[in-house]
Amino acid sequence: FSLREAALFGFGHRAESDFDGVLRLAFCVDGDYDTPAAVAVRQSGEQLELTITSAASVGVVAAQVGRVISCTPAARDYLALGERDPVIGALQRAAPGLRPVLFHSPYEAAVWSVLSARRARAQGIGLRERLNREHGTTFTVAGREISCLPGPSRLLQVDALPGLPADRIPRLHAIAQRALDGRLSVEHVQRLGQAAAEAELQTLPGIGPFYSQLISMRGSGLDDALPLAEAKAREVAGRLYGLDVSGDASYAALAERWRPVRAWATVLIRATAERSPTPA
Repeated sequence: FSLREAALFGFGHRAESDFDGVLRLAFCVDGDYDTPAAVAVRQSGEQLELTITSAASVGVVAAQVGRVISCTPAARDYLALGERDPVIGALQRAAPGLRPVLFHSPYEAAVWSVLSARRARAQGIGLRERLNREHGTTFTVAGREISCLPGPSRLLQVDALPGLPADRIPRLHAIAQRALDGRLSVEHVQRLGQAAAEAELQTLPGIGPFYSQLISMRGSGLDDALPLAEAKAREVAGRLYGLDVSGDASYAALAERWRPVRAWATVLIRATAERSPTPA
């Protein structure tokens, strides 16, 4: 595991360009999204040290951090996959210690989906930061300010956000209400499984196939999910394996070799596309 790779992973609202030895996180806590937490993560050899600021249980916050940076038992299956699959093994060597970095929760992934839809990523990041600063919580973590998304109870009270079209506000409210109902918890999404979770998520206004896959897979940590709507990963996988995977069936057939961590393999392929490794 490489904390540097995690800190510089760069997806969704995260856009760090430097690493000073600390991964700074601020998020709504599992089980009670209205409770914020801030965490400074440091690595010493094989050990991670977490400095936590939160009213929530230390164990709950630590477990959430572990899921977000993929320090989970699935890592053993991921390493085993690299040993038996030359393509995945080459990608792992090209990015030593890289593992999937997830959204803090399905709730936060859903909010990001609304903020970022049909706009440049940088604009989405700016909107999320504005929402956090005006309605969420700001912490000082290892000497730097970092903001946390407002919890669902507070989000329900937001009636406007500069730069965000007015029709997006009801979408945010629908997400907030569903989170309060318990239907955007990690446990709920994992219990449903990929297909049922995506179907349910698509009943949220403004959430289609692409974002439902992002929320279910990258928001809850479904280790073996296969995001068919992730076109870039599919294109790179076809090139690396020398196969035509333009159809869903052919891509799913290729991905069978990645079980039980198809989601991890997909993220690795997508994240290392520009590193262009040569399979051993």
